[in-house]
Formats: sequence, C-alpha cells, structure tokens
Amino acid sequence: MKAIVHSGQSGLAGLQYTESTSRVPEAGEVQIQLKSAGINHRDLFIMAGRGTQDTPLIPGSDGAGIIVAIGESVRGFAIGDEVIIHPTLGWEHASEVPIVPDIVGGPTDGTLAQYITLPAENALPKPAHLSWEEAGVLSLSALTAYRALFTRGILKKGEHVLIPGIGGGVATYALLMAVAAGATVTVTSRSEAKRNEALRLGATHALDSHADWSTQNDLEPVDIILDSIGQAMFPKYFDIIRPGGRIVMYGASSGDDLTLPIRSIFFPQISLIGTSMGSREEFIQMLQWVEQHDIHPVIDGVYPLQDAAKAFERMEKGEQFGNLAILME
Repeated sequence: MKAIVHSGQSGLAGLQYTESTSRVPEAGEVQIQLKSAGINHRDLFIMAGRGTQDTPLIPGSDGAGIIVAIGESVRGFAIGDEVIIHPTLGWEHASEVPIVPDIVGGPTDGTLAQYITLPAENALPKPAHLSWEEAGVLSLSALTAYRALFTRGILKKGEHVLIPGIGGGVATYALLMAVAAGATVTVTSRSEAKRNEALRLGATHALDSHADWSTQNDLEPVDIILDSIGQAMFPKYFDIIRPGGRIVMYGASSGDDLTLPIRSIFFPQISLIGTSMGSREEFIQMLQWVEQHDIHPVIDGVYPLQDAAKAFERMEKGEQFGNLAILME
C-alpha cells in the first residue's frame, strides 16, 4: 500500500511517501481501506521527538473508510461497512483515566495510508451526515473538544466560554460545539482573518490575543476557559474569569513552565482542570452529539496522500483555520 512514513530524521524532514505493508487482521481486529484522514498538532509533536534510531512510523490519528477484512471472533461488522476511527486505544470509560493514553499514529501505525488494521472496538459507524472529507478529520480533535467542554468543563447552556488561539482543530470544534450548546463564546487570535471567521461561525466576541482584555467593557466575565497555550496567556485569564469559574487545560503550546498566582485561584475559588483525548464511551457520545446538532467540521484544505507533507507545513506555520484533510484517492 501507499503510505506516509516517518523515519530517519526528526520533524517534517523525516516524512516519505512510499510503499508500506498492510497488516492482515488478527483475532479481534478489522482492516479498513481508508478513504480520508486528518492531521493534528500531535503528529508534529511526535515527529519532532523522533530520532534516527526510531522504528519507521505511519503518523495520523484521524480517519474514515470501509471495512475490507474481519478477524476471528469479531461480531457486528460486515465487509463494506462505512466506519470512522476512534483513535484512543484501550480507554473504554470516561472515568478510567490513563496517565498517557495510547493513540493510533504513535505508538501504533496511523491513518496516513491506504489501509489500517486496528482493534474492532476502535471502528464505529461513520456519521451519515458527514462527507468522507469531514469524517476523516473528525476523530481526535472533536473528541478532545467534547471531553474538555462537557465531561470535564460541564458546560451549561447560557454560560460564557473563552477559547484562546482560535484556528486549530480542537479550538474550532469547541467553538462549534459551545455555540450549538447555547453558550456565549469569545475567542482570541493574533490574526484578524481568524477572528472574523470565528465571528461568522457564531462567536460573540473575537479579541486580539495581545490586547488588554480587561478594558473590553462589553465583555461579560467568563465561566469556562479552554486553555491549550499555557504560560504565554495564563496570567491574562484572571482578569476576565468569573469567581467559581473553570480553566480546562488540554495543551501547552507555549511551554510547560508556569507560575501560578495562588491567591488569584483560591480566593475566587477557580478550578484548574486537566484533560486530554477521550474514551470510547465519550467518542460514541460525541458522534451522537455531532449528528444530533448537525455539526460539520471546518475544513481549511484538502490534500492528496502524496502531498501530506504540504499539509503539515501549513499546520506548522499556524496558517490554517479548522482541519486539514488527506484523501487517499
């Protein structure tokens, strides 16, 4: 099969479009002919940390396609079924939190290939209202956003959500989901074009990341902040968060080191909540929620498999708004 394989060098320099071997499904597994896939910042982080001695890896955690082979003891599937991939391996229930969950695309081979073989429980029916391109980019980012907003953040209708750094996959899904749930949404970005696009998608406010947010007279206090940035933005949150508010942290794009203003947390009783990825239970809930609310991914661009490196280059530069789709045909 044709695949994107990472080996030999760290970062994007290690990507190759080449021949790879598809694996026959063993007991409990299915083989999927992928129609589409998506890429995530997680792929960039993994590739940046790999060296010359690492085993070749097919990256990619998102994907959708058609069942073409079924291993022994697998029930509930038929050849030709259209499925979407749940990327988190071995995490069944939301309450059973692994320290670092295994994910398709690292440590196991991922979705940037014509075929993938994986446990049958990681294949679920493709949402009927989504195109192949849309289904292919849904999984990891939408699951992360769903868990952050609803399982961990416990978002309620009418609350005010702040999403800093709008434009990436998780942040964009969080915007769509929060608006659909009846929340007021404020986003931030350095890019005026991204701020305008967020307003078009339903955000009430779109702030410049570098502005003094406390001077925004029409900005109501925030109930939930979805933080993927960390130290570069964290001090600003305490100017606008409501007493009793929640900061849900799912990333640290500006670095891990963080000095916490302790009194600004315990006096107004702010909750700091960590989250990452999501369970199979939540993936099923997310698919149902997306169908019920007719959520469609925002697709920034579509690339053929052989041009996946170009998609990663756009993501690395932070140019995209939404998701980058990879088509196998």
